[in-house]
Amino acid sequence: MFDTLLAPFSSFGISIVSFIVVLSIIVVIHELGHYWAGRICGMEIKAFSLGFGPELFSITDKQGVRWRIAALPLGGYVKFAGDENAASVPSKEVLNQGAQPGQENWFHFKPLYQRAFVIAAGPIANFLLAIIVFAGLYSIVGKQITLPYVDEVMENSAAEEAGILPGDLILKVDGKEIPSFNELTRVISVSADQELVISIKRSNDIIELPVTPKGVEIKDRFGAPLFMGRLGISRAINETSTKYVTEPIFTAISSGIDETGYVIARTVGFLKEIILGEQSFKQFGGPVKIAEVSGIAAQNGAASLIQLIAFISISIGFFNLLPIPPLDGGHLLFYVIEAVIRRPVDEKIQMIGFQFGLACMLSLMLFATWNDLLSLYQRLIGA
Repeated sequence: MFDTLLAPFSSFGISIVSFIVVLSIIVVIHELGHYWAGRICGMEIKAFSLGFGPELFSITDKQGVRWRIAALPLGGYVKFAGDENAASVPSKEVLNQGAQPGQENWFHFKPLYQRAFVIAAGPIANFLLAIIVFAGLYSIVGKQITLPYVDEVMENSAAEEAGILPGDLILKVDGKEIPSFNELTRVISVSADQELVISIKRSNDIIELPVTPKGVEIKDRFGAPLFMGRLGISRAINETSTKYVTEPIFTAISSGIDETGYVIARTVGFLKEIILGEQSFKQFGGPVKIAEVSGIAAQNGAASLIQLIAFISISIGFFNLLPIPPLDGGHLLFYVIEAVIRRPVDEKIQMIGFQFGLACMLSLMLFATWNDLLSLYQRLIGA
């Protein structure tokens, strides 16, 4: 069905359509987070926009909210009563006059905790979307796992000393079932220098082997030392060793939360590595890269495209929490300062912050797009 819908489009067309669909879904969910949080707090809302620029279509509901679709589908916004622009910057006149009769429900006259809740609700909605997507995929399609088949055995390793061979399937460790290679890694990592009994399947035989994982010291993503056990094997990745296992819905939700947390942690680790020079800035991707990946995911099937929505939703939620005006994190930063000094941050300082933040965002976007185009050009010429 999905392949039939995409059939009329070229590879380029699939990338563009998929990019618009993926980004639109994520933006709508993000802005609905702001919208519903505003509704919960009783705030007056003027507009909900998908995209920026010239208006293509709009409708006004009974509550006076103008729902609009704009020409540039690269974002969106919720405009509250009293906002001067789409970035929720209050008009100077509104702040100077204070709340007038009938303006009690305007965003900027609401208590600080309500304003912070509304701002944080956008990224939170992105994270919830990712959790729901992962949970749905794990409960319907199944969670991809790699069975604990041994591909290679390292020289002078604990596995070699125990007699483990390539092709062995590890079934149990000290009587504990080992359903996946990841589970094997978890068990071995906390068993440094401890003797274990590993049950393996070799051909049609079940063999039990004593093994003592060797303790090694490594550094975690934050640079802290960790002492953990190593068996000295690598996983086999092929059709035989990979399968999908469906999970009950509550287990799937827990797995979705774990996966979302893992992606956030990896994003933090990646940014740290970029700052420390351990990763190249060339790995930054922009709209072109997202469109390309969206096209590839769409051609791989609906499940792949839906999973991509989860990953990009997490990225957008995380990016929006960075303390850079006019991102949501920038607003929250000003609210933290307001809570400390017991008054709103000076309007001029806010304006300078928004202008500086906008310049940083535009620079980063241009840099990421340049990386995308350079990478595309190098592939086209076979570099």
